[in-house]
Amino acid sequence: MSSEFALISRYFSRPVPAGMLGGGDDCALFPVPPGRQLATSIDLLLAGTHFFPDVDPAALGHKSLAVNLSDLAAMGAEPVSCVLGLALPRVDEAWVAAFADGFYALADRWGCPLVGGDTTRGECLTVSVTVFGVVAPERALRRGGARAGDDIWVSGRLGAADIALRLMQGRLPAEPDRLSRCRGALERPEPQVALGLALAGLAHAAIDLSDGLLQDLGHILAASRCGADLDYASLPADPALAGLPEACVREALLAGGDVYQLCFTAAQADRAAVERAAAQAGAPVTRIGRIAAEPGARVHLPDGTLLAGMAGGFDHFRETSS
Repeated sequence: MSSEFALISRYFSRPVPAGMLGGGDDCALFPVPPGRQLATSIDLLLAGTHFFPDVDPAALGHKSLAVNLSDLAAMGAEPVSCVLGLALPRVDEAWVAAFADGFYALADRWGCPLVGGDTTRGECLTVSVTVFGVVAPERALRRGGARAGDDIWVSGRLGAADIALRLMQGRLPAEPDRLSRCRGALERPEPQVALGLALAGLAHAAIDLSDGLLQDLGHILAASRCGADLDYASLPADPALAGLPEACVREALLAGGDVYQLCFTAAQADRAAVERAAAQAGAPVTRIGRIAAEPGARVHLPDGTLLAGMAGGFDHFRETSS
């Protein structure tokens, strides 16, 4: 059986760019360009809580980095490097090799080299990733910058990851074809790094949608001390939701988590600039509402009425998502 150090050497010790010091010392070293601030974020993924124990290891390698890169995207930060912590109930070298391949494929794509980490034995398969990025202070996207009158935008499509989760948990009737169309959104989300970089200095506030649109937008509203009016008919539903009951679709769009798209606000006068930035990033965006001075989030239905009774999204300290 491979030792901890043999595993690290074999699967997680690829060369790092010049000017950096990766694995092999007590700490990694990497430069921060003059005039930039360091942006960092950490996420834990636990088997049975954040992913199914039998998940494809390459997909898990991808997702474990993707959810962290999504945080950098929400700040308008450029990825610089990352570190990885891995707790394994047992050593399965084929599993580790596939996980590493999925992880490195995304790391290489976004120029985010792995510069260190740790492995250990643990009862529960656990993945911890910390990412580092850089951003000019005046261009950083924060949650507290939304202003009354701002447009509210969202990137990509909503709902597919939530439907995949419910199908896999048996909370929806089995539909293999629908699951095949939704599963990638859950297990291989694409972080919107290019869009975040394009919006830096343009958007007023931003957040990534990890826990559901209403809950995550609520963080912007709380930090910015404002409210929002959302147009339900404008929400960009994933085509894979077609044919599902309306209540199911509504919950997926408004409260479904694991989306990893960006929700952001920008001045109405900058609509054309936002669309150009999105086109530059190759990321479709949709205007879904407007920031208001009156506190609270109001969802306007197509018939002109307000949606009542919709709870927020995922909370790690509740037993189930809403």
